[in-house]
Amino acid sequence: MISIENLSKSYGSKVVLENINLNFEKGKVYGIVGENGAGKTTLFKCIAGLEKHNGTINCEYGKLKDFLGYLQTEPYFFSKITGNEYIQLLCNARNITYTDIKEKNIFDLPLNEYAVKYSTGMKKKLALTAILLQENKLFILDEPFNGVDIHSNIIITEIIHKLKEIGKSIIISSHIFSTLDDTCD
Repeated sequence: MISIENLSKSYGSKVVLENINLNFEKGKVYGIVGENGAGKTTLFKCIAGLEKHNGTINCEYGKLKDFLGYLQTEPYFFSKITGNEYIQLLCNARNITYTDIKEKNIFDLPLNEYAVKYSTGMKKKLALTAILLQENKLFILDEPFNGVDIHSNIIITEIIHKLKEIGKSIIISSHIFSTLDDTCD
């Protein structure tokens, strides 16, 4: 599904990633574990096309950005956008029409409130909900369990298992190995 060859990334003279070679198969859950600052987020940004890098990234579907749902560690929200408008914006980006958001609001978020007023965990759950509604084929979840309550962690774990069951590929990062042990192949 995705092939990464000789991926390298530097910030000035600091080499963050050096000659990374990986293959990600369809229908599998992959875990990337490492200490804070080890380069997990940088790797994800390179895969998502948000960072310039050396090396090649190929995807069997074509342009990876058209099939990728990327949950950032700290999702960004415009100051005057409600949760509902954020979901609509991300769905519009994929030409997806959603109707009954109440049924799809798995985290019971206050979607009529401004997203910037959400707690850290609520922001992460909103961003996850939006990328799930985009019907992506690949998901990169950067620290999806951080800042989220225990009940939501259980729901996120169930979502990951269901995505795998329907043939989606998921790449998850964490600096805590036990969170990956329950979800990754």
